[in-house]
Amino acid sequence: MRLFTSVLALGTACASFAATAQDFPTRREGLWEVTINHEAAGAPQTMQQCTDAETDKLMNAFGGDMSADLCSKQDVRKVGATIVVNATCQIGAMKSTSESVITGDFNSNYSVKVTSKVEGLPAAAKGIAGGTTTIQARWVSACKPDQKPGDIVMASGKTMNIRDLRKMMGPKGAPKPKGAPK
Repeated sequence: MRLFTSVLALGTACASFAATAQDFPTRREGLWEVTINHEAAGAPQTMQQCTDAETDKLMNAFGGDMSADLCSKQDVRKVGATIVVNATCQIGAMKSTSESVITGDFNSNYSVKVTSKVEGLPAAAKGIAGGTTTIQARWVSACKPDQKPGDIVMASGKTMNIRDLRKMMGPKGAPKPKGAPK
């Protein structure tokens, strides 16, 4: 169930950034702490991301690539300094309809409030179907000496880099088949 919750949180985060990378401001270079809290999934998950302008665009593009084939609707509009994204996405039997409201200065902090409805989940996951997910991010400092831009330190402590993750994924964010060339 914890793995499913992590996948759901990642999917929600990607849906919030489903639009093209140019629709979103570039975050300040350095170490960002990102906390994802799905109201029905228990404890929030916190990760850290080391970014620079290039890897920040890669992260946004990765979310857009993942959702491009999954989402039949991706409307992005600016309302003053706020970005609002409405999306309808299908992942297998699951259909998600969401509205993401993104605020902040992307220099020191930003937040994303995603209100969603998910249909077609297995019975065991009905308790976390839809609802509200809040993503809070704050700039912490320069990246740590052992980090490189694109590093993502997951809540479990495992580190991956967005460049490596993109290499593992096929076109439009789909996993590459086993044995496929890198």
